[in-house]
Amino acid sequence: MATTLQLGKDELVAKALRSMQHLLPETTWSTRQKLALTCRILFDAGHDSGLAGQITARAEVPGTYYTQRLGLGFDEISERNLLLVDEDLNVLEGDGMANPANRFHSWIYRARPDVNCIIHTHPLHIAALSMLEVPLMVSHMDICPLFDDCAFLKDWPGIPVGNEEGEIISQALGDKRSILLAHHGQLVACASVEEACVLAALFERAAKMQLLAMAAGEIKPLPPALAREAHDWISTPKRSQVTFAYYARRALKQHADCLDAAG
Repeated sequence: MATTLQLGKDELVAKALRSMQHLLPETTWSTRQKLALTCRILFDAGHDSGLAGQITARAEVPGTYYTQRLGLGFDEISERNLLLVDEDLNVLEGDGMANPANRFHSWIYRARPDVNCIIHTHPLHIAALSMLEVPLMVSHMDICPLFDDCAFLKDWPGIPVGNEEGEIISQALGDKRSILLAHHGQLVACASVEEACVLAALFERAAKMQLLAMAAGEIKPLPPALAREAHDWISTPKRSQVTFAYYARRALKQHADCLDAAG
C-alpha cells in the first residue's frame, strides 16, 4: 500500500534529500586525486584548448593551492605531477611552473573564503557564446544550477596575468558560483572540487543549448520561483558528489593513470 501519494512536494523533497544523505556513498579520493580526475573529466567533455585554462583547489596550508604544471594538457595531469603553489605562484612542491594566469585565482580565493576550487576553461561552445557579448540564459531544467548563479563580464580586460585582472574578475564574480567572461571563457568557483567539476561540465552544455536555441528562435524564460526551486534541488553537495563519482568512473576507464601517485 502506497504511503506517500498524499504528501506535498515540500515533504517529498525533504524525504528524498534525507535518503540521499544517508544512502548514497561518500567518496574517499584525496583533493589531489579529485583535481587530477577533474582534469581528465573536463578534457573528455571538450574543455581543453591547448594549454589554456587552470584548475585549482585549496591545499591544507592557508594561502596555498594545487594546480597543474604549465606545459601539460588536461589529459596529462595526474596526482603525481600536480604542483603546490602559494599566492605568488611560487612552487612549494613539484617540478616546473604554474600558469601565470593563475594569479586571478589567488584574488578569488582571498575574496571568497567559501570557495575551495576554481575552474577556468575555454571550451568550444562557451567560447563561441562569449564572442556574442550576451549573458548565459538559463531556460531548461537541467541547467538550473546556473540560474541566478552566473555572473557576466562583458568587457574583456585582456590576458589575466596581472593583478588588475584579478581584481576585475573577482569583483565581477561577486557571490555567485560562476561567470561568463566575454571574448574569453568560463569560470566556476565552488565549495568543493566535485561541485566545481560538475558545474563546469554543465556550463559548457548550457552554452551549447543556448546557441542551438538561439539559432532556432527566441528563448523563453523559466518561471523564476520554479527555476530557483530546481537550482536548490540539483545543487546539493550530495548530488555533486554522486555525479562527480559517475564522471570519475567513466573517466577512469580511459585514464586510470591519473591516479598514479608513483614517481
